Amino acid sequence: MLVLLPPSEGKAQEGSGAALDLGSLSLPGLTETRRTVLDELVGLCSGDPDKALDVLGLGAKLRGEVAKNAELRSAPTLPAGELYTGVLYDALGLSTLDAGSARRARDTLLIFSGLWGALRVDDPVPSYRCSMGVKLPALGALGAYWRAPLAEVLPEAAGDGLVLDLRSAAYATAWKPKGELAKRTVTGRVLQVRTVDGMEKRSVVSHFNKATKGRLVRALLTDGATPRDPAELCVMLRDLGFTVETPAPGKLDVLVTEV
Repeated sequence: MLVLLPPSEGKAQEGSGAALDLGSLSLPGLTETRRTVLDELVGLCSGDPDKALDVLGLGAKLRGEVAKNAELRSAPTLPAGELYTGVLYDALGLSTLDAGSARRARDTLLIFSGLWGALRVDDPVPSYRCSMGVKLPALGALGAYWRAPLAEVLPEAAGDGLVLDLRSAAYATAWKPKGELAKRTVTGRVLQVRTVDGMEKRSVVSHFNKATKGRLVRALLTDGATPRDPAELCVMLRDLGFTVETPAPGKLDVLVTEV
């Protein structure tokens, strides 16, 4: 099984590993595209900081993020699984997994990124700021720019197993499984269920969404689950205590009332 995750805006500020070595990262078919995006981002952030803030969609208080991006080639690195610190990753708790679950996380999880395309949790990268929604001056929208290289590389990474897509919309634009692989892909969302004036209401709430996705992935990793198809995935999730529905082929709704 391959699980597709979004990154988080929350990141560890600095690692302690050696400087970036693009050749050491997984999915080597993405190396040249990573280099191109990195060069463009570093060039942008080494110039006019106000322009960089505007392109990156950042406020003036985040000027330090621009300076950080300018030093990406020499900055210390840390594993991607330690870099992201948002709600989803707090709930996932990669650092607290037992050895077997941690090994499955390395083999199973792919974290999407506007700068790196996609990363395994043990890929060493520096802390950065660049979302998939950014439009870099020479490259355009990163979601579109990454589409061709990811389409070339990720089907092999997926192999012949199930793909569970838990990405947010901006990152889902960068790669959409096609053909036979699409039939083995399940896109998951989390819905909060409330009763309002005697009527059931369902809605997507960001915190519930991210925290539940983290808990769900952790449960699959610690259980050692290897579902072969969407129906088997649903059975496994119900056995793990989740309330799930399949509103359409290739779709999975996880229903929650509280985190």
